[in-house]
Amino acid sequence: MPDAEPAMPRGGRATRAVWLVAGLACLCLGGIGIVVPLMPTTIFVILAAGCFARSSPRLEAWLRTHPRFGPPIRAWQAERAIPARAKRAACMGIVLGYGLFWLGARPHWPLALTVAVMMGGCALWIVTRPLPSGAGLP
Repeated sequence: MPDAEPAMPRGGRATRAVWLVAGLACLCLGGIGIVVPLMPTTIFVILAAGCFARSSPRLEAWLRTHPRFGPPIRAWQAERAIPARAKRAACMGIVLGYGLFWLGARPHWPLALTVAVMMGGCALWIVTRPLPSGAGLP
């Protein structure tokens, strides 16, 4: 990462403030996801990085260079790639979430099928993303 000061994002102060608040909210949700089993972490941290790119170059740089969250953020930004471990965790969370939904709500078959198709579509989208190549990533 260069030592030069990052350029200030475009937009007015109010716009940058909204992006900053959204980034901080996403970061908080990602933090909750670390301790709550069905709550995702990585996607919220990636969203936070996108929000910070529009509001706070320093916070974006901090996330991109973070030892834990930096590699998946850089992989997503560079290649739209998701690491295998994150894919497995996301799909296991989807299956577990559907199981809890089915057991807790006892839905009639149309709702159960609709939710299964939607969650299956999300899982399919996740598993069809490429794996990070690692090329060009710090």
